[in-house]
Amino acid sequence: MSEVFQVDRWRPGPLLPPRDARDGSLVFVVAVLCFLACLTALAALAANRAAEGWTNQLTGSATVVVRARPNETPDSAAARAAEALAGVKGVVEARALTKDKAEELLVPWIGKEALVDDLPTPRLVTLDLDPLLPATATALDQALKAAGVDAVVDDHSRWIADIERSAGLARWAALGVFALIAAAAASVIAFATRAGLAARADVIEVLHLSGAEARFIAGLFQWRFAGMAAIAGLLGGAGATIIGAALRTLGGGSGLAPILPLAWIDLLAPLPCPLIAALVAGLTARLAALRLLRSMP
Repeated sequence: MSEVFQVDRWRPGPLLPPRDARDGSLVFVVAVLCFLACLTALAALAANRAAEGWTNQLTGSATVVVRARPNETPDSAAARAAEALAGVKGVVEARALTKDKAEELLVPWIGKEALVDDLPTPRLVTLDLDPLLPATATALDQALKAAGVDAVVDDHSRWIADIERSAGLARWAALGVFALIAAAAASVIAFATRAGLAARADVIEVLHLSGAEARFIAGLFQWRFAGMAAIAGLLGGAGATIIGAALRTLGGGSGLAPILPLAWIDLLAPLPCPLIAALVAGLTARLAALRLLRSMP
């Protein structure tokens, strides 16, 4: 029994203690940062999915505003326009809306009280276009002119451009937020690394003067903080996944919200969070340790 005690007594302890009082706080901070980063990724995926859905809807449809000529009624003009457009290549279906349907579209803009009987309401023709080879606005306009119909074609190209621009801004904003969160996590880990080096400065200095390579000492900090960051990334990613699953369940078929649809497959986005967090933490800790070790005599 005494021999075992003597062996354990003189066994060298690790350069860094297995656990430290500051580890819990560091893991918590990094976990919160990873949680926010994963939520940002989910929001970006939802925004991108919504933009793609709106673009597909607008790309597969067009609207024609028909103005009746003096010798015909608005309904007959809309019917002639629909008949002329139905034969255009790339048009799947052309439907002439009645006066009641056209007035329903005007109610949100001018109010129901403004819809008097003698109000000249233009007729609309809605077009369903071939998603693979949709008809162009030029082809539609030529068909209307050939049929002698006074109309204006709206192929939604302006709205599509606005949606694509907004989607691009959302992607860059999400990337910027993610970069800021990663920088904050790296700063926290660098500070913790410097604190750990300062706390073990006497041991590190002895090892350094004894000929221990800086890579060996930096590697100890690298693996230590990489392991803690991996645990934090796992906790933060799991929290974001739980929140996303709850929002997806409560949102029903719309997911997060009708304007931000979230699919179940999007919940896989936080999956690489522990690996990314470990890489950022390990690299940051190694660089910080090497920088401080170079300053030693």
